Amino acid sequence: MAKQEDLFKNVVSHAKEYGFIFQSSEIYDGLSAVYDYAQNGVELKKNIRDYWWKSMVQMHENIVGIDAAIFMHPTTWKASGHVDAFNDPLIDNKDSKKRYRADVLIEDYAEKLNQKAQKEIEKARTRFGEAFDEAQFVSTNPRVVEYLSKKNEILQRMARGLESGDLADVKALIEELEIADPETGSKNWTEVRQFNLMFGTKLGASADSAMDLYLRPETAQGIFVNFLNVQKTGRMKIPFGIAQTGKAFRNEIVARQFIFRMREFEQMEMQFFVKPGEEMKYYEYWKETRLKWHLSLGLGKENYRFHDHEKLAHYANAAADIEFNFPFGFKELEGIHSRTDFDLKAHEEFSGKKLQYFDTEENKNYVPYVVETSVGLDRMFLAVFSKALQEETLEDGSTRTVLRLPSVLAPTKAAVLPLVKKDGLPEVARQIIEDLKWDFNVAYDEKDAVGRRYRRQDALGTPFCITVDHQTLEDQTVTIRHRDSMQQDRVKIEELRGIINNEVSMRNWLMKM
Repeated sequence: MAKQEDLFKNVVSHAKEYGFIFQSSEIYDGLSAVYDYAQNGVELKKNIRDYWWKSMVQMHENIVGIDAAIFMHPTTWKASGHVDAFNDPLIDNKDSKKRYRADVLIEDYAEKLNQKAQKEIEKARTRFGEAFDEAQFVSTNPRVVEYLSKKNEILQRMARGLESGDLADVKALIEELEIADPETGSKNWTEVRQFNLMFGTKLGASADSAMDLYLRPETAQGIFVNFLNVQKTGRMKIPFGIAQTGKAFRNEIVARQFIFRMREFEQMEMQFFVKPGEEMKYYEYWKETRLKWHLSLGLGKENYRFHDHEKLAHYANAAADIEFNFPFGFKELEGIHSRTDFDLKAHEEFSGKKLQYFDTEENKNYVPYVVETSVGLDRMFLAVFSKALQEETLEDGSTRTVLRLPSVLAPTKAAVLPLVKKDGLPEVARQIIEDLKWDFNVAYDEKDAVGRRYRRQDALGTPFCITVDHQTLEDQTVTIRHRDSMQQDRVKIEELRGIINNEVSMRNWLMKM
């Protein structure tokens, strides 16, 4: 656990030191759970967004994008259920005065049971080798059976309590499990109560006539209210999807874990409209497809897992999370939900307008069902960044800090380094920059010894360093150094574009799906 905490501290520190993420309003002592993306962070974030958009919209003929406004008519949130049901169950510790989400405390306890079971499984795998039958072991080993059954029992009881509104039983569960304040160890808890997460604001020139509005807590509703507009103007046929990326806002009382849970964040969502009765087919399709997208980035299959929801949202008939192994454990990265026809029907009811699709094959109107994929862009950033940050011991015993970002996402694709700041080498380096910058984000670096410049670019996640030396003046060749292997090759200047493109093009990365 201490090792994980140290890793997380390194992630936060590295993100600031190398210009990825700053605390918002830092000169005024900051604002809790609000962060600014710095010069390298904004490039990495943009590249993640573009990688998602390319795969989700451009690679699918039947998916289009929109960019809906953050402000929406307030009745939108009444129809969606957010006014009445968008709550977190919160509990305070009377001694530490700290506030926590009750469901997260219980889920963390259950995850510890799961980790104990996994340790037993791994020990058995090592002991039995190739003869190990994991399924049989999990179903018959008393310790594993006990751990997993207790975990499931706890999560199911919590889900029943939250779904029925029996918050007293949720508190009773916390007390029975003897869950303590993570910081102080105190078990002196208040009652559990619900807290609405929406930010309120006003629209209007004067206080007397101003309309009460909310900052949107999700981007999905902007898609639903535009369903018919997009379908008709785009002549879309079922099944089809509408994708969107954009900011959302939640008044998180228990914001924590750096950019994992923030008050202002960005989502990448796609709502896929299908014929009623076919939603489960597409639910399974999108579960598989979205996991393939994540795996295409090469962060390790072992760092992902599916978690099927015990407690379903009021609009869903099936839901699963793709969880990622963050430095603080497995947590939700993306959600795939079968939302049924709840949203469109609710907006029909509250608006008085029909939101139906006319199926020419069946010659009838119906309200489509919806399968949603929703990934947090900030969480995706944290997943990529935290897994990429590594301390590596080299053959000579020295160490280097390297940010092994997937090269397709790296903020800077190549740094061009003149060996010395004279003899015409900077001029040649600048010519290379002028040529490459039309296709790639490239940087020029002439400060310090070339070895130190290599280390700096390693820490920034730059896949290639191109060194211009005196031989370049003679034969128009340069040294290209690969970040991950540190291998150096002598190549012609005219070959650089092809070498870099082969490594960083979205086409080559998405073909892995």
